[in-house]
Amino acid sequence: MKNMKKWLSLSLAGAMLMGVLAGCGGSTTATPAPTESGTASTEPATPVEGGILKFGTDSEPTGFDPHTVSEEASLRVINQLYETLVGTNPDMTYYGQLAESWEIPDDVTYIFYLRQGVKFHSGREMTADDVVYSFERVLGRTDAGDIGALGSKDSYYGGIDTIEALDEYTVKFTLKAPNAAFLGTLTSNYGAIVDKDVIAENGDLMRADGGTGPFMLGEWLPDNYVELPKFEDYREDVKLDGITYYLIGDEAARLAALRTGEIDIANLSSANVTAAEAEENLEVIGYQTNNYLAMGCNLSTPALQDKNVRQAMSYALDRQAIINVVYNGQAVVSSMMPPAMGHWALDVSTMDLYQTNVEKAKSLMEAAGYNENNRLTLKLAAGLMDAIRQAAVVIQQQLSEIYIDVEITNLESGEYVDIWGKMSTPEAGFDLMVVHDGAGTDPNRAISFFFGTGSSANVFGFTNERVDELCALGISTTDEAQREEYYNEAQEICIDDCSKLCIASPMNYFVASTRLQGFAPSAANASDFRDAYFAE
Repeated sequence: MKNMKKWLSLSLAGAMLMGVLAGCGGSTTATPAPTESGTASTEPATPVEGGILKFGTDSEPTGFDPHTVSEEASLRVINQLYETLVGTNPDMTYYGQLAESWEIPDDVTYIFYLRQGVKFHSGREMTADDVVYSFERVLGRTDAGDIGALGSKDSYYGGIDTIEALDEYTVKFTLKAPNAAFLGTLTSNYGAIVDKDVIAENGDLMRADGGTGPFMLGEWLPDNYVELPKFEDYREDVKLDGITYYLIGDEAARLAALRTGEIDIANLSSANVTAAEAEENLEVIGYQTNNYLAMGCNLSTPALQDKNVRQAMSYALDRQAIINVVYNGQAVVSSMMPPAMGHWALDVSTMDLYQTNVEKAKSLMEAAGYNENNRLTLKLAAGLMDAIRQAAVVIQQQLSEIYIDVEITNLESGEYVDIWGKMSTPEAGFDLMVVHDGAGTDPNRAISFFFGTGSSANVFGFTNERVDELCALGISTTDEAQREEYYNEAQEICIDDCSKLCIASPMNYFVASTRLQGFAPSAANASDFRDAYFAE
């Protein structure tokens, strides 16, 4: 592509010219309100037909199979290509996406009535058979067998007994047992409806497009860009002609590209929000996420099998200091259920293990046999995104005070994802990993998916019979007060175990050209560009 040399030189030049701006920032308030630029015009905007949205992304995608891929750079693209039966509104209620409506005749039966005339990007109409195939694929019931689908466990779709196509546009799910979280799980990309013919031709969807979404997979030049042209047969009016994701790993370079208009939108950390707000041609769009930053312990490491060591690390962490450095204060201290989840989230601010207490941490380390003359060395995997890399450095500094020397390795995206899947085994080659996880919209995902024995995202080896029991109880009832009681107890057990040290839930910031209108991200959906357009 003819502009690629310009992009690469910009990435290098921006890093040098704008590096000083990476350290400037705004308020250090821990619980900020969403931010908007005060410089955006209040005059009615005149829509401009078409246009390619140029998105500056901080990391390289690893592939685009919605059933097996979970890292953020890939999800940005996957969210444009694929759709699910059910979607989530900004207020966390549900609406029909590929399903026009549904009924629940009893507590284990769900019947979905599909939208008619929906087309895959191949041009073929989507039918009930495709829905059946998609979930059978996730559950390993096709000829391909187990594909490593992230939604195959009980925390997602493992509790499905049968899936039947009642007619061309009607699908019936029968569950093995009641699951109060089932509708919520259907909003995940792990349950995206895919084109079985495309998979038959390509083997998987890592570099192929089997979706129904508003944009299609075009050219992907690794380490450079991914082009997504508009799907002309999409059932709704899409104003943009397409989206191109450019890899600009350095944040200062992304800000420079925004200033010059060479990209239209990018995620920036709070450290650069103040600088962006000063620009007349830029607008800052912020919202509180339901994601969280955490550090996981590889429980195959003998030293980390000692709960004293794990709890010592929790006491050594100054979470607010991490928030101030990594997010410029624009985050809240969080458990695995962030405050954005409302009443499901415990208030961890007064919990003992969330209080910084270096002396207590040293005492626990000494009880485990460590001291200044016998320090513990741990290898930490970082990478993938700016916040993870920055947090690793602060954690390294804080743990050094309690006889722990941390060796950091920043991994490329593909290697990071590969190591992530091995983090309960010696084969990982790392003892710790900083992660950025999404709690979802239901407490069962927040707990069972990441902490349930054998669950897809339980990569650190945690297991607890009581937590498994509480999650089973939590999905078997629709009594919300009872569910809250179950998941509160499960949270407390996971927090006490300290195999995954949750740190903070950040604000997320997009910085966009003031020409971009109609884009309204939320914790429910931060990548919906169906209504976005350019204006004069």
